[in-house]
Amino acid sequence: MGQSVQIVHTGLGGYLALPDKKSGPALIVLQEIFGVNANIRDICDTYAEEGYVAFAPDLFWRQERDVQIDPSASDAMEKALPFLAKFSDDEAIEDVRTSIRYLKEEFACTDPVGAVGYCLGGRIAIRALLETEVMAAASYYGVAIEKLFDRVLPAGKKALLHIAALDHYCAPDAQVAIRKAAEAEPGITAHFYANCDHAFARKGSIHYHEMHARLADDRSVCFLKSSIGPIYDLEALWERHLDYEFHTRDADKTMSTMVSSPYVNHIPTMTGGVGYADLHRFYRDYFIGANPADTEQISVSRTIGVNQIVDEVIFSFTHDKVMEWLLPGVAPTGKHVRFGLVGIVKFRGDKLCHEHIYWDQASVLAQIGMLDAGTLPIVGRQAADKITDNSIPSNHLITDWRA
Repeated sequence: MGQSVQIVHTGLGGYLALPDKKSGPALIVLQEIFGVNANIRDICDTYAEEGYVAFAPDLFWRQERDVQIDPSASDAMEKALPFLAKFSDDEAIEDVRTSIRYLKEEFACTDPVGAVGYCLGGRIAIRALLETEVMAAASYYGVAIEKLFDRVLPAGKKALLHIAALDHYCAPDAQVAIRKAAEAEPGITAHFYANCDHAFARKGSIHYHEMHARLADDRSVCFLKSSIGPIYDLEALWERHLDYEFHTRDADKTMSTMVSSPYVNHIPTMTGGVGYADLHRFYRDYFIGANPADTEQISVSRTIGVNQIVDEVIFSFTHDKVMEWLLPGVAPTGKHVRFGLVGIVKFRGDKLCHEHIYWDQASVLAQIGMLDAGTLPIVGRQAADKITDNSIPSNHLITDWRA
């Protein structure tokens, strides 16, 4: 979704990705030693979806323009190290300043500026925080960053550090120094990822750790949004999505609230869809029109985060039609069903990215007569009732509780 650009009247070029609105907070994405390659461009594209004007300056342009090294290639380090040998941090900081001016002049970026960097770029991100108008910087396994924290972090500025516990470029004594800096400086937050080595967040790396990478990226987005914006009204976006699902009952409008490649996972039945085509088909043919006319959702609680909503509801309906998403292959029973449901809804920018939906399927099956609550350690409708009514006794399934 982005493009390579050359900044007029300078030698600096790079990769630029814009949000749909063509403007937003400026975010400088700082490369590893492998140049502005496919991985860095993908990161820019993702942050553009989050609402940022994301620009990755080509920090090697003085040596060679448009360096793009595949980190997985057998000769990747052999190609990259000569660029690193001639690299100047001071010149990179000048490139960051040039990048910020460019984004402000061309795209009216008036919000505070952010930076995110990886390895070499992780160090430059922290230096930019200390020396430029960057207000918030996220550093992934930044090399030699422990040497930078003998300087006082300017007022109002914040750093987020992702440290791989097994990083061979960040020795134990360096990690101790980073911990001490984070403890002493309120503006510094450091997360240490157990059993991870350098480049754990780079897809394709031999050290890639999917779960930790996802957590680190989520932390970075929350950190940047809370520090420099943009902030969206997630509750209004979620309510519009629900209206299209349950009241307007329009699959096209429902999909319009989501990113280009979303997914929905109903955990107990593994129904939903991954990608636009499958999810649109699921909504159109198996969900939106499949919910009975008396379907109701009563809100119990709602937690709204920077980029996520957790919704707790009581879901009820009369089972008078086939509901493949909830009861696949089960003919209508005419039974009234009521159960607790929790949805974890993730947003990317001002669109829904994915939904993880959980409920107690045993309670549902007990209410339609497919499971016997009298002989199994399960409950039916009472499970939903107890969510809001603490007068209902607990522990009746524990055989010796009363004794």
